[in-house]
Amino acid sequence: MIRLGRISYVNMAPVFFRLEHEVQEVTGVPTELNRLVMSGGLDVAPISSVEYARHADQLRLLPRLCVSSEGAVDSIQLVTRAPLARVRTVAVTPESATSVVLTKVLLPHAEHVPLGEEAEARLLIGDAALRSAFEDPTPHYDLGRLWLERTGLPMVFAVWAAPEPVVPGLAELQDSLVASVRMARAEPELLAREASAAYGYPAGFLARYFEKLRYSFGPRERAGLYTFLEMARDVGELDHVPELRFVADAVRVRP
Repeated sequence: MIRLGRISYVNMAPVFFRLEHEVQEVTGVPTELNRLVMSGGLDVAPISSVEYARHADQLRLLPRLCVSSEGAVDSIQLVTRAPLARVRTVAVTPESATSVVLTKVLLPHAEHVPLGEEAEARLLIGDAALRSAFEDPTPHYDLGRLWLERTGLPMVFAVWAAPEPVVPGLAELQDSLVASVRMARAEPELLAREASAAYGYPAGFLARYFEKLRYSFGPRERAGLYTFLEMARDVGELDHVPELRFVADAVRVRP
């Protein structure tokens, strides 16, 4: 049975909406899944896109899946009362590698400190960012929106990676994951109601949130990912920009 990682945030609800595939599901925040993939504790999982780049020689990607947005994503927020151009310290979450690097790309002169320490801005991701939008009147800056304004491209936050040697059956699993997303898109109200019951957010809010998320790893997403990795290299977060290496037996595309 394939050991499949699942990000613990509500953004995974469409991918697992109607997953008709027998798997051993392991849930965790992005940095936990990063570690499990690299240690061999998972066969495939959505991991931070920058973490793939740091270990590309040991990983293969599923070619049809990612987690991205083209514009505002809602669940990755920089919270600050200061104008962004004046922010010099950011308290960053330990749960995400990509969002931390994206913050450095967008605010290269800001020093990073651990979340909880005093800083001019706080980086929140996932459900914490969604909750903050309801609870905190402090201005919130959506990193997906800032990225689109900067580059004109989608931002790829996570890619689906498998450690080498890859296990058999990833092509069939990928087909099942893609089919689940399609069913979720076909029944957005049902998806929102079920996710609301599971995660506690209003269904209408989740319906709007899910519309902003993208899961297909198409040409624009790949261009956005390469651009992000190039900019991460330029701010010292990567030694080089690797090629995207895909799972060979998952390259086929079904209609």
